[in-house]
Amino acid sequence: MKEIPNIFATEDTYHSAPLIKKSSILNTGKFYWKLVKVIYKSNRLAKKNEFDGYQYVSSSIQLIRGFESCGINFHFEGMKNLQKFDGPAVFIGNHMSSLETVALPGIIHPIKKVVFVVKHELTTYPLFGPVNNAIDPIVVGRANPRDDLRIVMEGGAARLKAGKSIILFPQRTRSFKFDTSAFNTLGVKLAVKNNVPAVPIALVTDAWGYGKIIKDFGKINPALHVHIAIGEPINVTGNGSEAQKVVIGFIESKLKEWGREHYLVSSSK
Repeated sequence: MKEIPNIFATEDTYHSAPLIKKSSILNTGKFYWKLVKVIYKSNRLAKKNEFDGYQYVSSSIQLIRGFESCGINFHFEGMKNLQKFDGPAVFIGNHMSSLETVALPGIIHPIKKVVFVVKHELTTYPLFGPVNNAIDPIVVGRANPRDDLRIVMEGGAARLKAGKSIILFPQRTRSFKFDTSAFNTLGVKLAVKNNVPAVPIALVTDAWGYGKIIKDFGKINPALHVHIAIGEPINVTGNGSEAQKVVIGFIESKLKEWGREHYLVSSSK
């Protein structure tokens, strides 16, 4: 088995080398061509049961490089926090776009094996469905919140016991806005139930916009920088309410720091 590449978490921060930025239309076409090639290759491997941890991280790195080749600058921070705890954790973040779902594995998986909580539709997409299924996601339907809670708690416990960390977006759907009233406590509940740390992740990924017809296929905007910050691991106690406040506070503070105050929808706005 090939060693999983680790090119982003060797230091605490990472910053893309600036490139000359081209038009959004040209960059969008260039990126989607790269995306299709990566997914097609991953699909073939998944169908042969060869899409492993190495391929998972490799495809993520290829897409990050694809964004960078279009002039998008990435800024990662707090990577050393991944080494401040033993075993798995529950990573809890805001959810702006599809960009974080393709970028986070390349950052986190080399240090902590991770799986996502995903909606059922993603497991049925042409080309991407088999790839998604190959990485052992926790699949929820979103039609029945009570069933989803049970699925995440049971499936999450099984994966954490197997040493796999979980990336969870409590907003349940992508939005540039960070509305704390829609940011549920499922992540901290899963962490305290299984006695693992909760790790906040703050994200600004609006460089990959939403499509007018199909939400997944929006424009790539090289004028916007991508920011991903991994916070300190949190020891969750009690009902998790204090940990939830820390997670929300971390995300809010980073959005302000990165000049995205206009995305905040909360009492601390």
